[in-house]
Amino acid sequence: MELLIGLITGIIWGYIFQRARIVRFEKHAGLLTLTDLTVLKFLLSGVVVGALGIQLLTTLGLAPYHLKPTFVAANFVGGVIYGLGWALLGYCPGTMPGAVGEGSLDGLFGILGGLCGAMAYAHTYPFWKEKLFGIGAYGKISLPMLLHLPPLLVGAIFAGLLLAFIVFLEKMGW
Repeated sequence: MELLIGLITGIIWGYIFQRARIVRFEKHAGLLTLTDLTVLKFLLSGVVVGALGIQLLTTLGLAPYHLKPTFVAANFVGGVIYGLGWALLGYCPGTMPGAVGEGSLDGLFGILGGLCGAMAYAHTYPFWKEKLFGIGAYGKISLPMLLHLPPLLVGAIFAGLLLAFIVFLEKMGW
């Protein structure tokens, strides 16, 4: 049943991505050159919904929340690799299957590259764990823990700030 729900959810998100035109190379190139912020506004909208949804579901006890440990250096290196891949290819991983579905075969190279990268990481994991995971290892921390505030309140404030930023971008014509 979970697989069916995942499939249906994926189809719905693929349709939304395609209708919002964020599976297009031009939209991602526009974001990376700061000339078209459609992709950024779409992604931030998802973060707004996620920030509120996760905190609301966990506060109501409807979903478990499993906090992962923070590894600053590993997160930084992973972010650089992710960003370079996005900049070189012109797609983020979530939009590549949609681009391929629309007939953009360049997204297929990104999917294959991502799979190869995942395999390379899996095979070299002991090296990364030894050399990188100890740098900036803060354990399981979160913004609500650091601020000593209820998670739902922090999620609502964060979502509100992001929403205000999205409205600002719209008003500025970006």
